[in-house]
Amino acid sequence: MTEHVFRQTYTEFRDPLYRFAYRLTSSQPVAEDLVHDCFLGLFRGGFDPARGGIRTYLYAAIRNLARKHYRDSGREFENSEPIAESALETMLNRETADAVRLAVESLPPLQREVLVLFEYEELPLAEISVIVDADLAAVKSRIFRARERLRKVLAPLREVA
Repeated sequence: MTEHVFRQTYTEFRDPLYRFAYRLTSSQPVAEDLVHDCFLGLFRGGFDPARGGIRTYLYAAIRNLARKHYRDSGREFENSEPIAESALETMLNRETADAVRLAVESLPPLQREVLVLFEYEELPLAEISVIVDADLAAVKSRIFRARERLRKVLAPLREVA
């Protein structure tokens, strides 16, 4: 990969990868480290075009680095506890946005990662399947369960509005 292509790739994917990493970890410094490590792996030649596209590689790398982060910190990714953060219309909009963000953060990590990739990053289901190394039915099931959980958690907000 030439330096020019690497710079273009970095410019195109840095922000979406950071958002994905942040939504998985709920930590700005950890998300920044994951993105850095992801691009370091790309720079060192970790990408094999025969195995898929660059976007798939990068999102899968962030996912794997997040899983490693959880393991290294003594928590299992699948069973880790999510980290939550402790003018009227603006305040209500902010409260709603915060409630949605916290609800997404409260999802089990396997549900959270597919929901973020599908809803926020707008990736196709087939690509998400490759990124998370799960069959298409499992990805669809996780998205369905995540949405159902969010509906239940966010139901009180809908009643107020």
